[in-house]
Amino acid sequence: MPSAEARADRASAASRSGTANAALPRSSASEARPAEAAAHLRWERFERDSYASTAIAEIVDRSLHAGLARITGGISPAAMMLAYSDWALHLAMAPGKRLQLVEKAVKKSTRLATALTRYALHGGAAEPCIEPLPQDRRFDGKAWQQVPFAQIRQAFLLQQQWWHNATTDVPGVSRRHEKSVSFAARQILDMFAPTNFLLTNPELLAHTLRQGGMNLVKGLLNFIEDRERAISAKPPVGAEAYRPGHEVAVTPGKVVLANDLIELIQYEPRTDTVTKEPVLIVPAWIMKYYILDLSPGNSLVRYLLDKGHTVFIVSWKNPAPEDREKGMEDYLKLGVMAALDAIGAIVPDTQVHAAGYCLGGTLLSIAASAMARDGDERLKTVTLLASETDFTEAGELMLFIDEAQLSFLQDLMWEQGFLDTKQMAGAFQILRSNDLVWSRIVRDYLMGERRPMSDLMAWNADATRLPYRMHTEYLHRLFLQNDLAEGRYEVAGRPITLSDISAPVFAVGTEWDHVVPWRSAFKIHLLADTEVTFLLTNGGHNVGIVSEPGHPGRHFRVLTKSEDELYLDPDRWLQRAVLKEGSWWPEWADWLARHSGARVAPPPIGAAGYPALADAPGSYVLAP
Repeated sequence: MPSAEARADRASAASRSGTANAALPRSSASEARPAEAAAHLRWERFERDSYASTAIAEIVDRSLHAGLARITGGISPAAMMLAYSDWALHLAMAPGKRLQLVEKAVKKSTRLATALTRYALHGGAAEPCIEPLPQDRRFDGKAWQQVPFAQIRQAFLLQQQWWHNATTDVPGVSRRHEKSVSFAARQILDMFAPTNFLLTNPELLAHTLRQGGMNLVKGLLNFIEDRERAISAKPPVGAEAYRPGHEVAVTPGKVVLANDLIELIQYEPRTDTVTKEPVLIVPAWIMKYYILDLSPGNSLVRYLLDKGHTVFIVSWKNPAPEDREKGMEDYLKLGVMAALDAIGAIVPDTQVHAAGYCLGGTLLSIAASAMARDGDERLKTVTLLASETDFTEAGELMLFIDEAQLSFLQDLMWEQGFLDTKQMAGAFQILRSNDLVWSRIVRDYLMGERRPMSDLMAWNADATRLPYRMHTEYLHRLFLQNDLAEGRYEVAGRPITLSDISAPVFAVGTEWDHVVPWRSAFKIHLLADTEVTFLLTNGGHNVGIVSEPGHPGRHFRVLTKSEDELYLDPDRWLQRAVLKEGSWWPEWADWLARHSGARVAPPPIGAAGYPALADAPGSYVLAP
């Protein structure tokens, strides 16, 4: 489009032309008109050229960003530079902070020198000058208490502590940029941790001596094998032992609905009678649904069937480039609402216990709010498993969510039509780099050992893609703008609010969740104006949810807040919530039973308009 200045010049020229023509005789004015028409035609051609150049500029910029994103793992260099510049400039203007850092460096050096002297005099009996954080298990082995590795360990931990001091509490730095710089510094330090190198890792050195160096040969072979599998798009070593429909996702059932986005599976009953209200499970489409139907011993689906529930589950389609324009509204209509319509035909005249996991829980909360707004009372209860409805405290994942970062990521998705599995996995691995990256490198490539594959690990490698439009809307409207929590999110052109939900809510958070921090999941108390039962279990985002009875080391806390009770903040909730040992599954099953009607005969598989189409697990879950 021409600029305002260009339009003004053009209007001025036209005005001058009109004035000049008025002064000419009629014949002269007529002779001037062809010249004016030619000038107008030239201007239109100029406008067309400007549109073309705009399109070309957009393509060039987006293609450049997409190429850079592949190199950086989807992280925007501009976003990181903005954070670094904010920190560096404010640190440069804070001489008091710099003097404080110098003082800390001197004190830490003195502490380390004192510790070295103690070790020289007393050996292993000397007290260390610093201990790792409770969650840092890298230095737990006894070998790290021996000279000189105890000193190496302490020097690294002191340096790590100093850098934390250097990147935090700098006057004037925005909180987001402070977190970004601190996170980046921690990632760099973790990369050069003494545990990652042969000569500074006593456990690795001892293992290499015992193996005569063969562990390094095995590690090289493991590396070559992993690279070959990655290039060939093959699953990790051992994942072939856990195939959906064979070793995992084996609970008998039928696909009773298939549309362009989901397959709905209805499972065969395992009891003579069932609770009247069926259970609908909505997993996240960032994952394959069978995390909730892994092996028979840890299948949440099978557990619910054994408790006498009729269970339906959504199996999402793995989107391809042609699905790039599917948005959040499509996932709502073709996902949750289409599934409820099918269940209403198969189990008529009854309400539904709806449960959503992760992103599926967010979508379910949107659906429940829209249904409440429209007077749709089909939901008996709502269960949110490790799900967010307020995104202001979404943990370290928010470090990757700002305008600069989203623009960069959006260009990558624009070119591909979707966000690829590897690009998604990279962000989650960075959040837990010690556990998911560096420890694996040490074990597989330096120790020369393979961690035995499990069903959960195989499922984790069976990732899915996300369509361009949906992921763009999700990141902007929910993560960046927080529209759902603040009453601006629209469904069918009208806003919704979580406070309209009147069905009882059961929400589950996990203690070590890096994707949905439990304090963020806890915010459902602030948003839903209904009975809320919140349960906090140990474990992470996946392991905490897949927590079958009999799993060792499990515990949880639970507390119910009635509709008319006053709000408890998370810290006070921790003090009051009842601590229980074992799996949280029986607690949820009891809650569902309390909110269910009488037991009835199991409903048929499928119904008119929703016939059984195929055996579970269907075809969508098998698509690469």
